[in-house]
Amino acid sequence: MTDLRPLLAGEEAVLALNNAHKVETSLLTQFELDTMAANAWRAWVVGDADAVLIAFDQDAAYDSPNFLWFRDRYERFIYIDRVIVAAHARGHGLARKLYEATMADMRGAGHNLFCCEVNSDPPNPGSDAFHSALGFEEVGASRLEDRSKSVRYLARRV
Repeated sequence: MTDLRPLLAGEEAVLALNNAHKVETSLLTQFELDTMAANAWRAWVVGDADAVLIAFDQDAAYDSPNFLWFRDRYERFIYIDRVIVAAHARGHGLARKLYEATMADMRGAGHNLFCCEVNSDPPNPGSDAFHSALGFEEVGASRLEDRSKSVRYLARRV
């Protein structure tokens, strides 16, 4: 359950995992997921779809308002767009493993700012606790234009 591998095009199990967590992330089509993975700095899966992480660097062709918030403020960074752990795989440290692998690659690539956002409305207390334990700090907040959610922007130096 702990082997990291690249996210490949057409992985229906990963799409199902993402869409089961649409409130915390966002609903995607297979094409959208495949496009994200193709444009990502890192897109990893653990197992068949026990966990997934998709991260972009500052140069990505990506138009998420949360990603653009960081691009407007920071010259160089890695942005975690989504990290999702399946219910059956929680408690095994998979999200931490994905973050640690990302941080190791960041150091090797000369990146030192690790960024993400966490929903504040609707709240995501599990993600808040996870990011706090890893040393992330709030660097901003926003209400999305469609008013569907509010987010807190988090960052950590690596």
